[in-house]
Amino acid sequence: MTHIIIQDLQWRHTTKKYDKTRKISQEDLAILFEAMRLTPSSINSQPWKFVVIESNEAKERMSNTFINNYQFNQTHVFDGSHIILFAHNPHYTREDYAEVVQNGIEDNRTKPEEREGAFAPFFFAELNTDEVGNTSNWTKAQTYLALGNTLHTLARLKIDSTPMEGIDTELVNKEFEKELDGYECDVALAIGYHHPEEDYNVKLPKSRRRLDSIFTHI
Repeated sequence: MTHIIIQDLQWRHTTKKYDKTRKISQEDLAILFEAMRLTPSSINSQPWKFVVIESNEAKERMSNTFINNYQFNQTHVFDGSHIILFAHNPHYTREDYAEVVQNGIEDNRTKPEEREGAFAPFFFAELNTDEVGNTSNWTKAQTYLALGNTLHTLARLKIDSTPMEGIDTELVNKEFEKELDGYECDVALAIGYHHPEEDYNVKLPKSRRRLDSIFTHI
């Protein structure tokens, strides 16, 4: 298939080794961040926070979180251009949704006089809130929508990436507690440009399950 979307998705792979001499341009980062902002979510809740690790000081902090586990991902911290922490709101409330409603008014999606009615979809958040106010099962799932959108956008920009659930979430959340500000990180993403010789995965053909194995048409 020759469609550009398919070509981009065939191009992308999980990078195993980055070229530390190459950094992502500010122009491409601006496109990436706006694309992430535009990610869809359930009831437009947007229950996420993205912490972008780019300074050497922040990278040192991130590197230190690999002291106990997942050292195979540690090299991406300094070899890659950036690390992005994908965090979710574990206690999403009506007050959080109020920001969404207010933005809808400011963006002319919702009329000011219809503000109270705009809270109607929040009942779905309440359905996904347990008896102690935890919404993590729901909000974490929304964060993975953002991750998927980010991976596709990076492929379009020809920027390499490595999704990392292989992080010590306890240490990451403790180290970046101030920046996360009550949000919780369960997955991170390394981005940059693969090493032309040492990234073995770039040379391997892509392999996925066949269409008739994953689609059922009724």
